[in-house]
Amino acid sequence: MTMQTNNQNNPGDSKPSSSQHGRRGFLKRICAGGLAAAGLPLATTKGFAEESETTAPVIAPGPIPQVTIAGVRIPRMIIGSNPIGGWSHAVPNLSLAMPDYFTLDRTVEFLQRCERSGLDVWLSYWAEKPLSALKILWAQGYKMRPYFLGTLNAKGQLLGAESGIDDDIRLYKPIFYVHHGNVTDFLFSAGKQERVHDFVKKVHDDLGIPAGVSAHNPDNIKYIEDHGWEVDLYQTCLYYVTRPKEEIRAKLGTAMLGEPFLESDRDNMLKVIQQVQKPCLAFKILAAGRHCETGRSVEDAFAYALTGIKKTDAVIVGFWPKFKDELSQNIGFLCQYGSPA
Repeated sequence: MTMQTNNQNNPGDSKPSSSQHGRRGFLKRICAGGLAAAGLPLATTKGFAEESETTAPVIAPGPIPQVTIAGVRIPRMIIGSNPIGGWSHAVPNLSLAMPDYFTLDRTVEFLQRCERSGLDVWLSYWAEKPLSALKILWAQGYKMRPYFLGTLNAKGQLLGAESGIDDDIRLYKPIFYVHHGNVTDFLFSAGKQERVHDFVKKVHDDLGIPAGVSAHNPDNIKYIEDHGWEVDLYQTCLYYVTRPKEEIRAKLGTAMLGEPFLESDRDNMLKVIQQVQKPCLAFKILAAGRHCETGRSVEDAFAYALTGIKKTDAVIVGFWPKFKDELSQNIGFLCQYGSPA
């Protein structure tokens, strides 16, 4: 079987407060086992002069939190691919700048550092650069584990979403195969949701690996649950960025330029994540950079997501380390808010 591509993240009464965050010591539980091995700096918010209180020293280190998703033990933070692929969900120039920074060499170096830090699962995509990076990593002895998004073509065959590269997905040993979220939302809105169901069944039958569905619209996850589809996991976006413009105008009387990132969307999806028994991979927890204005806002977003999902769930986070050490910072937040109680 060949594949043609892929591209492209308890609410309610328990919102994290400033005292819950413990901002002066957010790195007290940072994962030095992984960070030290990777040679990562310990003061992860250096450079945020206005937030010097968050540069507390590292104490009481521990391992990176883990969860089991569809029988596979993984870190509770998955490496995203949007910055590597150049999908900023912002403006075109930023989308061009991201892959300009992430050359093949830098992609390999970054993934090496991730794995040395304890992050060894990558939501990759089906294109020459990421597939080459995986081959280079494995030839060097690294064990990076990918998974992919995909769809069905008009003939009902498994394929990726956007490129024309023809290769056998089995060569890359993905741990999961998940239906592409944008396509999920489109098919559901068109009344063709059974094509998504067919994808899940095809993955099980042809590949024999866990199959999932990604969606931005929480109603689509509810539908799948109500109809008892045999999905192994969900990939759940905290923002309904595929919401039709006419729906937004009906709600607000107008519509924003570009993709909609509405404040209430996060709680809506977190409620669904709490309700479903299947494990969920929450993505866009940083609202495609909109929560990244300061180190504190990043911390708040991590805390909100990790305390809002189930203990059995994980998050997907994209990194763009051009201007600061996001890897160290985000691992610190993961350990602070995502470790078992």
